[in-house]
Amino acid sequence: MTTDRCKVLVTGAGGFVGSHLVRDRLARGNAVIATDVDLQRLEALNLEGDLSRERLDILDSERLSQLLNGVDTVFHLAAAHLDVLKGEDYFHEVNVDATRMLARRSAQAGVRRFVHCSTVGVYGPLENLPADETTLPKPDIAYERSKLEGEAAIRSVIEETGLEAVILRPAWVYGPLCPRTQKLIRTVARKRFFFVGDGSNRRHPIYITDMLEAFQLAAVQPAPSGEIVIIAGPDTVSVKELIRLIIDELGMGYAPPRLPTWFMGAACLAVEKGAGLVGREPPFSRRSLKFFSESSAFNIAKAEQLLGFRPKVNTREGLRLTIREYSAQGIL
Repeated sequence: MTTDRCKVLVTGAGGFVGSHLVRDRLARGNAVIATDVDLQRLEALNLEGDLSRERLDILDSERLSQLLNGVDTVFHLAAAHLDVLKGEDYFHEVNVDATRMLARRSAQAGVRRFVHCSTVGVYGPLENLPADETTLPKPDIAYERSKLEGEAAIRSVIEETGLEAVILRPAWVYGPLCPRTQKLIRTVARKRFFFVGDGSNRRHPIYITDMLEAFQLAAVQPAPSGEIVIIAGPDTVSVKELIRLIIDELGMGYAPPRLPTWFMGAACLAVEKGAGLVGREPPFSRRSLKFFSESSAFNIAKAEQLLGFRPKVNTREGLRLTIREYSAQGIL
């Protein structure tokens, strides 16, 4: 494993990908400053190494500026994304304004490389597969629009300051510690899963260890500042194939029922409205329905050529590793 004794700052360190990234950077010999509004996941990992935990909001630009002193690399993962009931202004404040300010402060602090974690969600519903970096983004929800604007904000800072930055657009990242993955597998294990539609739409997953390698390459490989790079795994699967793989790895017999997409669309809308009346986030939404109603597949040739990225874990192996970990923890 590569040892790189430098100081890095990770925003969004309390999330699924962020917590894995903190552990990975410590294993690589980094001094890590981990920031988030909630760092409970890090505390549960019993991490060892030169780790500083800083509970703060990404909007606290003054405190972040203080933490940037002596930092070599910033990994910016913090984002507003789960708040279905929030409006455009909220997503813009966090994903655009706060991102711009962090990039600007990073440049002022002399940060060597700024690695920004965006999302393939900026493309919106894809009409032609596979998509690549030349595909025109057409985001159709507030989160996706704000992430695209956040990319533009970073590129404007690059023009203003000369900041060296790489923008990653990850596909669906999965693996241990991921609440979404855990919920999906547990629902199948308990025979509560149902298809929305016929399950023929395709997804493009990337296992967490491959994502961590992409972060490493983005941090150290020479690349023109402001480059946008899609990061995805070695294979795509239909939702039907994905569920079959989970069933096989669980060693169970199960034939999930199906519900029509139109019915779930109406149900999601009703649930969102009901949740809005009581001020609570809905248990499922039209955004989560995208997993079952839209297809995604991506060409990662640019990542291979520019960064030397080669994903190693296919979907079956990634699910096997994830289910093995959940079983060992007694989660299933």
